[in-house]
Amino acid sequence: MSASTISIFGNKIFLEIINEIKLFSKFKIKFYDDFNLFVQESEKNNQLAIYFVQNREDNHLSEIIKNSFPFLIIFESMQKKDKLFKKIDIVLNAPFKIIDFQKKIVSLIAKNQFRINSLIYLNNYIIDKNERKIKKNHLELQLSEKEIDLLVLFSKSNKPVSKNFVLQNIWNYSSKSETHTVETHIHRLRKKIFEKFKDSDFIKNDNKGYFI
Repeated sequence: MSASTISIFGNKIFLEIINEIKLFSKFKIKFYDDFNLFVQESEKNNQLAIYFVQNREDNHLSEIIKNSFPFLIIFESMQKKDKLFKKIDIVLNAPFKIIDFQKKIVSLIAKNQFRINSLIYLNNYIIDKNERKIKKNHLELQLSEKEIDLLVLFSKSNKPVSKNFVLQNIWNYSSKSETHTVETHIHRLRKKIFEKFKDSDFIKNDNKGYFI
């Protein structure tokens, strides 16, 4: 999370309150009047965002939900949760106790750190070990556990990885095993990558092994 920043949109008085009681004094607290800037900076810098809902017809809610930065949505009054809010930990109804607010923020920070630790940046792709997905721009592809294991293994090496090394480290097979397991999985993974990202050169190989 960039500079431990918490960004707020929709309630400037709340900003003044948490500053006055020195809640989250280790964080930089920023208030935004411009919603687009609020979203852009939260996404760019992975800032924890607090969004105060103005009314039931708030058109910004769906845009907040689809973003990857950590966020907490606060309703100004008791409202029935709709299908957008499957994760109850991202929603809070006002009025609320400061201790409840603090617990949610701490929980979101912890979950966000866990998410960050599960990400591997590989060329122009992001591998999410936790969700078992590979992502590029706004596209994402669900992968199997073994496919993720393969990509993690490749990401740790700056030189080609041999078939025998893959067999030993992914499948715990002996280097003397006669099997086409590696070739089969690589073929399927290449096919998936091409179909989703149109990338025919993602996993390369030479006489020394596979590499990305």
